[in-house]
Amino acid sequence: MPATKATVKKTAKNTIKKITPEEIWTGFDRIEKILAETAKAHKETEKAHKETEKTLNEAIGGLSNKLGSLVEHIMTPDLPRKFKEFGFTFDRITTVKWAVDDSLYAQIDGLLENGIQAMVVEVKTTMHRKDVDDHVERMKKVRKYADDHGDKREFLGAMASPIIDKDTKAYALSKGFFVIEPSGEDVKITKPTSEKAW
Repeated sequence: MPATKATVKKTAKNTIKKITPEEIWTGFDRIEKILAETAKAHKETEKAHKETEKTLNEAIGGLSNKLGSLVEHIMTPDLPRKFKEFGFTFDRITTVKWAVDDSLYAQIDGLLENGIQAMVVEVKTTMHRKDVDDHVERMKKVRKYADDHGDKREFLGAMASPIIDKDTKAYALSKGFFVIEPSGEDVKITKPTSEKAW
């Protein structure tokens, strides 16, 4: 037994080491340096992530704008002729963007016009129910803008999209909008269940 105790005491003596205050401060300095380097690396990573996200958003936004423009050019050029089938005679088609104030800002993808009527066409790459609701609000703004500027013409609404499900189409028609869709190499127009003028 005494031999075993002596061995244990010897082992215990060998593992205990005194740490000086200088070593403690050196350890704190190392930890502080590591934390500072980690924080710096984190900031650089965060900055790189934000720059990547911004570049990606710009690229996606640019692609989306180009796709939207392409859809507009495909869906709108022949509309004056197509609307003649419904008894409308529009002599011009334009794109309009105006802003009186924040509440009256509007962008119109296609405005078919004559002296007594105007057809406000909203073009979407994919049409959703919310787009229909947004177009209702746009039509109210167009009417207010027209009234404020002495424009007494009748304003009608239409929505054009290459991708539209039957429920959204039915919803748009129920709101008084003409619906314009691709049909082979041309477009077809569906008349609303009841025409609405703004």
